Amino acid sequence: MAELSGLRRFCYSLTGNNADADDLLQATVERILQKGMPGDANPMKWSYRVCRNVWIDELRSREVRARYPETVDESEASLATEAIAESEREVAAVSAALAQLPEEQRLALTLVTIDGKTYAEAAAILNVPTGTIMSRIARARKQLLQTLNSGTTEQ
Repeated sequence: MAELSGLRRFCYSLTGNNADADDLLQATVERILQKGMPGDANPMKWSYRVCRNVWIDELRSREVRARYPETVDESEASLATEAIAESEREVAAVSAALAQLPEEQRLALTLVTIDGKTYAEAAAILNVPTGTIMSRIARARKQLLQTLNSGTTEQ
């Protein structure tokens, strides 16, 4: 169960919202159950890679749907109220700042700081050297601080 919650957080870092994260998690689990995994694969690393590939497939599908807007259902709406607590505004500001990061920085930062992966584990999941993870996280943290201090997040 803890493995699924970590994978769900990864899904959220890719998608940026709870509904899409839940859909992505379900699609990932379905794909793993349908296709299986190599016998020598680390189950968690494999599931993160499958998740990322499923997300890439979804992004490609969205591009196709965007080309044919008559088939797209535009029913999303956002509501803002005066009753939002200060802590919720801070969470929204951090989420918006996180969303502004380049994907590779956001994924590295999420895996290490939110999901609790080591640099080496994050490097293996994203298939990059450990030093690359370290530099992406350093750049992401610097940009987050700049964005939050300047108040340029989109809320």
